[in-house]
Amino acid sequence: MANARSIPLLAAPAALWFSLFVYAGRPLLTAAHFAGIAPAAAWGGLAFLSLLPMLPFLHRTRASHWIGYLTLGLFSALLVSVLFSDLIRLVWWIARASLDGRTLTYASLGAAGLMTAAGLLQARCPAVKRVRIEIENLPPHLDGYTIAQWSDVHIGPTIQRRFLAELVRRTNELHADAIAITGDLVDGPLADLEPHIAPLAELRARDGVWYVTGNHEYYWRANEWIPALASRGLTVLENRHEVVRDGLVIAGVTDPASRKQDPHAALAGAPRDAVKILLSHRPQTAEIASTLGVDLQLSGHTHGGQFFPFNLLIHAFQPVVAGLHRVGRTWLYVSRGTGYWGPPSRLGVRGEITLIELAQAV
Repeated sequence: MANARSIPLLAAPAALWFSLFVYAGRPLLTAAHFAGIAPAAAWGGLAFLSLLPMLPFLHRTRASHWIGYLTLGLFSALLVSVLFSDLIRLVWWIARASLDGRTLTYASLGAAGLMTAAGLLQARCPAVKRVRIEIENLPPHLDGYTIAQWSDVHIGPTIQRRFLAELVRRTNELHADAIAITGDLVDGPLADLEPHIAPLAELRARDGVWYVTGNHEYYWRANEWIPALASRGLTVLENRHEVVRDGLVIAGVTDPASRKQDPHAALAGAPRDAVKILLSHRPQTAEIASTLGVDLQLSGHTHGGQFFPFNLLIHAFQPVVAGLHRVGRTWLYVSRGTGYWGPPSRLGVRGEITLIELAQAV
């Protein structure tokens, strides 16, 4: 009986999923018609394509992840393209004009292809974003102190050693005083990804490389990942802090997925007059951080929405999506992410290596 009751629950999302693919794939069906392909073959091909995004969950190989996520990225771009083309059709219909269907079909396919390529380029080539933050009562010797931030790299099926090595090279060239990695660094089992994290050992900063966990680490046995990352030179902050320089504290909390996040413990015993920087994967910790005297919190998690149009929709679910914000007495900076999750696309939301500079408040 339980299995019988679950069929409608599975059928509804499956029908919705395929309906979205049919809607987004209309240009493919039309192009197949123009090319003389039998309708049954065209519909069968579309049904097959709708199943490809499931590959990463069924067969964990690099090829299956690339195929599945690229297909999902392509259809996301097609969905946007078809929505715009339908708006154009509506405007022309209202204006009693006619537009050649073949032209619009090929235009939709071309626009989807360009958006897919642009999204891939923005995902694979994060930009250096410089952010200056004025801190009240910043000691003079910390004026100009720099922190390079990574977040949400998601080393995994499509982000591997080559991408990471280039990321390390570009970050080292910034000559930051410290490097902060705010969670979701990895996204897969240690046994599969261990060769690909080797470049982490080459990260260099005068005051070290500081790391806190994100939710994805706990999906892949954080108890294995944490010592492995520590052995590559990352200082893991699990609800604790360290005095990095005279007058400067860097603290970190575990992600709530650990069920052990404790900002109070992270800052317990920290020098009262020190500038306090808190690393927390999720921005929501800033509410508590403000009551604990934190001057600056660095976070990620949101990916900035990752790609259009989801960067517009995410505002309905996340109060702070990206950039610099004030939460009580605490500055909060939320990275858009350095890598990506799932589809290799960052259309309109380019990844970032953030270089934060502390400055005395004027």
